[in-house]
Amino acid sequence: MSRINVIEHKSANEEQKLLLDAIQSQLGMVPNFLKVFANSPSALRAFLGLHGIAGEGSLDPQTRERIALALAQQNTCEYCLSAHTAIGRKAGLNGSEIEANRAGTSQDAKAAAAVKFAKSLAEHSGEVTTAEILDVRNAGYSESDIVEIITHVGMNILTNILGKASRVDIDFPKVELQLAS
Repeated sequence: MSRINVIEHKSANEEQKLLLDAIQSQLGMVPNFLKVFANSPSALRAFLGLHGIAGEGSLDPQTRERIALALAQQNTCEYCLSAHTAIGRKAGLNGSEIEANRAGTSQDAKAAAAVKFAKSLAEHSGEVTTAEILDVRNAGYSESDIVEIITHVGMNILTNILGKASRVDIDFPKVELQLAS
């Protein structure tokens, strides 16, 4: 059970209802983590704005999902891991690619550089080396792409923290975290 209130449509105020209705019309559902965000319409609007802008960038949907999967596993957010496994499959990622992403890499060499860079950004709170930036640049990512990778890392850390702090109920097919051995 979620430790932070999950806003349901029937108990939502007018502002929350408008936001939930917009999400419902766009996604066909309102994921539980967005219902937690709805406790603060300002926070939900900020997240949706960032998410929308980040989705307009040059990173392809598969790479965005690869990053999300790697960070959900690294940050031990089972909600996000479950959500991004489902979203990743819809974006065209297969099971072995999802497993590679969870391990911090990819079967695609260029995407592997982005995932590795994203994991390092999260692990070191942005304190990456010049060599790491050169690696991602040499893999074919532009300055714009690098800034977008950083943006996706920040956005995924935010959702990982929300998922873990709230312990929101998983409303996607549940995927178990891989425990470090």
